[in-house]
Amino acid sequence: MSGMNRRDFLKQVTALAALSQLPGLPAAVAQIEKDEDLLALLRELGKHEEMTVYRADPLNAGSPLEPLRATLETPADIFYLRNHAPVPALDADSWRLEVDGLVERPLSLSLADLQRDFPRHEQVATLQCAGFRRQEMLNEENAWGALLWCSDAIGNGRWGGVRLRDVLEAAGVQAEAKHLAALGLDEIEEGRVTFGFGGSIPLDKALGEEILLADELNGAPLPAAHGWPLRLVAPGYIGARSVKWLGRLTLQAGESDNYYQQRAYKVFPPDVDTDMTATGAGEPLGDLVVNSVFITPAADAELAAGPQFLRGIAIASQPLVMVELSLDGGESWQEAGLSGAGRWSWRFWEAEVDLTPGDYELVVRARDQAGNIQPPTVEEIWNFKGYMTNHWQRRSIRVV
Repeated sequence: MSGMNRRDFLKQVTALAALSQLPGLPAAVAQIEKDEDLLALLRELGKHEEMTVYRADPLNAGSPLEPLRATLETPADIFYLRNHAPVPALDADSWRLEVDGLVERPLSLSLADLQRDFPRHEQVATLQCAGFRRQEMLNEENAWGALLWCSDAIGNGRWGGVRLRDVLEAAGVQAEAKHLAALGLDEIEEGRVTFGFGGSIPLDKALGEEILLADELNGAPLPAAHGWPLRLVAPGYIGARSVKWLGRLTLQAGESDNYYQQRAYKVFPPDVDTDMTATGAGEPLGDLVVNSVFITPAADAELAAGPQFLRGIAIASQPLVMVELSLDGGESWQEAGLSGAGRWSWRFWEAEVDLTPGDYELVVRARDQAGNIQPPTVEEIWNFKGYMTNHWQRRSIRVV
């Protein structure tokens, strides 16, 4: 781990906490300064200039946090971008979606075929990167080049398209099929190999009414940066399973053999580091974990004494039932109010508190319908890839 093992890292947790309070990005995390070329790229892709850029080629950028919570539906121009290759230049007239594998009738569908021959549906759903809050678990020394996202790798959209299960039913699902593999038309270069981003979801998930083949976002045509002409939307799963720029869907007995299913996007126990990792080991990521974060106040904010509103967002793969807030580092708790009620979308939380002068350690945690609750500390969930960071989020403030 670049000279730092897990034991050494955990010794630094207390010191790093001061650097990982959000929404302000800690100075230790290198962001890319937006020169005119990068600003032009953001504009070309329909992105707001306030996006935080973590990588320029391919472009990876997080949402500005206060605007992120301004509306339940995230505007396309501030929706986060997670790309493993440049946005491909595709032609709508020649593009086809191939449906093959363990099906009775292989299909080759144009965008016009999908829009004409299948019922239209909308699904409000949150997409969240598996690296959400990674900078609260890892740092530049031990992240192995991973993007050190804060709470900005998340967005909630109103997706429009056709249900995946309607297309699969038209193809005819064979009894041996257990997984749906999706392959994108982007071109990722690893060594001497070029391939598209891919992954898979279990067939029972693929047949759920929430899974869409989407060609619209928030009532408008799907932007190129978000998968035009068609993307998979798999609510409740990590964003990596919602494959963009879809070119092929394959029903098969096992999981996808794509690199991003078999090697990347896997989670390991806390006692495993890179030196102990065998090829193909680890558990493939699927369901999102219960999570909640602060949006306001900012880290190390100085607030006036008296009534103040504390606000944030929460998400889970199961329905959320409660968000709790502590003003004293987790010694006592009060319930926050929740808004937004979609099954597959985030919830906004808010609490009005009466603050007297002094220093406070704010903490937030969430609980879902299945009884899952955020763990108190990062030690319980630490993994060398920095995936699924969801321990209590803490925020120090001063009231004067």
